[in-house]
Amino acid sequence: MDKSSRIYVAGHRGLVGSAIYRKLKELGHTNLVVKTHGQLDLTRQEEVERFFDTERPEYVFLAAAKVGGILANSTFPADFIYINLAIQTNVIHCAYRYGAKKLLFLGSSCIYPKLCPQPMKEEYLLSGYLEPTNEAYAVAKIAGIKMCQAYNRQYGTRFISVMPTNLYGPKDNFDLETSHVLPALIRKFHLAKLVAAGDWETIKKDEETFGPVPLDVKESLPNVSLWGSGTPRREFLHVDDLADACVFLMQNYEGSKFVNIGVGSDITIGELAQLVAGVVGFKGEVIFDSSKPDGTPRKLLDVSRLRGLGWRAKIGLQEGIKQTYEWYLDQLS
Repeated sequence: MDKSSRIYVAGHRGLVGSAIYRKLKELGHTNLVVKTHGQLDLTRQEEVERFFDTERPEYVFLAAAKVGGILANSTFPADFIYINLAIQTNVIHCAYRYGAKKLLFLGSSCIYPKLCPQPMKEEYLLSGYLEPTNEAYAVAKIAGIKMCQAYNRQYGTRFISVMPTNLYGPKDNFDLETSHVLPALIRKFHLAKLVAAGDWETIKKDEETFGPVPLDVKESLPNVSLWGSGTPRREFLHVDDLADACVFLMQNYEGSKFVNIGVGSDITIGELAQLVAGVVGFKGEVIFDSSKPDGTPRKLLDVSRLRGLGWRAKIGLQEGIKQTYEWYLDQLS
């Protein structure tokens, strides 16, 4: 992948795609191809075919996807399976049909079984039942892995797949109806701090920027109520580290075996809440609602394969949370 190679970043406005785009620009790549959803609907086969026929990208980073937390996955399973299957099927097939040299498909650690042995090795895929709350999304991502492997086997393509752990960072989704746990914590603690200070003007600006605050969240303020028991363990990777790993693997890895991308350590949701509260400066009470689901008890990736290739994460969790909170505040200024 040369500096002048024609590179398509699908989903360049999202959390992952924007980080990959920034990383490629930082490394001096000058021939990047991007399209907004309004310009190119990746769920429409005819549009994707026309795009690939016209643009002929040499390398493809497939970061476009419909993503969300437990609530969103539980409420909209049909959307999650249809949209993700459509996007990846169209892009992967067109990358083959129009001669892309290489494609990187981004999956998710939710592909692993609910009660998977820890840490989760790549070979544990399909060894048990999936977590029901995000099964539709997981099935779509598993299909993407298998599609890349099938095209490599039948057509000799160079399609690779990576499985990142829980991600966070600039441009994250802070909508409390659809966000993942870490951005949701940042926003809830910040709102609670604003309520305690009586800063209603900034709260109004926050809702205009990141969406309305659900009634159950409002009712708990200035304290913060969180789903579950706080005991599940999760691993968190800064999206800039993920982007660095993706570019590294595009340049240095060949093969159909997918690669986990993570940091190799985890913490409980309760510990994460305390860490975020400290960064935000929240002083109130944290209440765990055990009537709500916890999701998978533990999700820690085995990153031996990635480390064996020579890559390790660089951004510490506290530092990464601080950077993300600063980005969040910038959107309110």
